[in-house]
Amino acid sequence: MSKLSSPLKALISAPFAKPNTLPTNPQVFSVYQRLRQEADAKKVGRSAWLTLSTAATMTMNSPASLAELYRLATSPSAERAEAVKTAELMREIGLKCIGFNGVPRTINCLGAFRASLPPEVVDSLSTKPTRIPNQENINSIIARGDSLWDSIYHPFSTKLVAKLASSHPDLPVHILNHEYGALFADPPSLPAGAKVGRVLTSIVAVACLRSQTGVGPQVISHVFGLRKAYEDDSAQADGEFPVEGGEWLASDEGNMWLLESVDSIVEALGKGEGSTFAPGMIKSKL
Repeated sequence: MSKLSSPLKALISAPFAKPNTLPTNPQVFSVYQRLRQEADAKKVGRSAWLTLSTAATMTMNSPASLAELYRLATSPSAERAEAVKTAELMREIGLKCIGFNGVPRTINCLGAFRASLPPEVVDSLSTKPTRIPNQENINSIIARGDSLWDSIYHPFSTKLVAKLASSHPDLPVHILNHEYGALFADPPSLPAGAKVGRVLTSIVAVACLRSQTGVGPQVISHVFGLRKAYEDDSAQADGEFPVEGGEWLASDEGNMWLLESVDSIVEALGKGEGSTFAPGMIKSKL
């Protein structure tokens, strides 16, 4: 295999190209703490504030901050089983972020996140994949995707599929089957603690998209998607679990708190310069 020249390697690693993950900022830990305190005061459970914080941090590409968030979410006296469940939930949220942020940031964050965990937690994490398609499960994957899509976008779900197909015939095929069916909808056999569920999946969507900037229409769609989880009772469907404070988060006041909480994480990690998702390359700063 040919080697990369020194000038080429230097160009790839040029500071203006921002090639590295985002280091943590001491300020973000206090932001996580404040969000936890606010959530407690508003009777929003740990799963919800941890989900929004994990998804926003993944979007900002800051694996070191994920380690700080995990440390806050697991008390020193927590039993191993509880610590493992927290890690499994954060990993599953990170996987779902692929559908909004793309594969690279999830690779960056989940790899470093695993390396930051205590060895006894790593040893207890599931190693069995749950999303391998085969002849026996492919129809159920498609059905789960269609069901989740309808729940989020009804009464415009069919119209939206047609609009996407007009852009490219395979666009809705990929989104419904590979994103909603295979990724966003929970497979039936997840390890303990890893199930994200209908409500938290909408929170993942809102947090990722808000952290990106430039995708306001999609933020609106998934804010409505969170609301519809309670309007159509999909939040209480078979296999779902109660999300403490979820119904409040689906209200105007709760939506505002959710968005402002994400904004505070972006502000802290971005040091006031906004999102790292696509900030542009400015050579003049070299």
